[in-house]
Amino acid sequence: MPPANPYVRALGPDDVPEFLRLVARDPVVNVFADYRARTTKLDRRWLGGEVVGRFVDNTLVAAVHIGANLVPIQVGPEDIEDLADAALSGRRTVSTIVGPEQSVDALWAVIGPRWGRVREHRPRQPHMEFGGTPLVEPDPLVRRTEPGEIDLVYPACVAMYTEEVGLSPEWGGGGDLYKTRVRQLIAKGWQFSRVEDGRVVFKAEVACASPYAAQVQGVYVVPDRRGEGLATRGMAAVAELVRAEIAPAVSLYVNEHNTGARIAYERTGFVETARFTTIMF
Repeated sequence: MPPANPYVRALGPDDVPEFLRLVARDPVVNVFADYRARTTKLDRRWLGGEVVGRFVDNTLVAAVHIGANLVPIQVGPEDIEDLADAALSGRRTVSTIVGPEQSVDALWAVIGPRWGRVREHRPRQPHMEFGGTPLVEPDPLVRRTEPGEIDLVYPACVAMYTEEVGLSPEWGGGGDLYKTRVRQLIAKGWQFSRVEDGRVVFKAEVACASPYAAQVQGVYVVPDRRGEGLATRGMAAVAELVRAEIAPAVSLYVNEHNTGARIAYERTGFVETARFTTIMF
């Protein structure tokens, strides 16, 4: 048998069908990459970066999305060396590395010494998928946020982001851009909230979706209402709404140390299926 002939190159619109076959090997874990491919057609003008693939004997076997997020896709130990150079070249655009822990950790072992100090390193984040049937009664007051409610929900979005990331999304003049992002999610029907007395007490969003899965993020309960089960019943409602109208599978990932959130998701019916690592700059 002749030796394998690996090579690496940037992908483009002509590669979309083969790339979608690659992400379909693990469609829930790879939902971000699937979503990006379908919405940008792997065109650099819309990606804000590029997707680089590793081929062996003319077959795409692994890839890495390089934009604001650097995300490995089906990257195994044999792919690291060839894809590390591509990752290094994308340093100027990347603010976050995120994905399956083995792939991210292996890439970081190579590129980390060249990239330098990180702002935060979050290993062993449980990646969880909804089991299909809520284990609690879904909250009947959780619904899609209406377009006219952007000013109502926006403070909760800012508070969640600041608490999660440790930096306000409005820092450095980013408020308009972040508010536009929230407005887009609402327009898509991807933002859910519970409103009481003119205040959002629970909210969550779909970050990305494909024909196979949707990934939820931005789950938030106002501090003075925590411990009441709002997150548990709220996420049960969100999961049911998403499965009925957006995608058949629902996933999320959560910090390992966030015990309260993990318990809430487990009580809802989410089960751990993988581990992620997130590195922020």
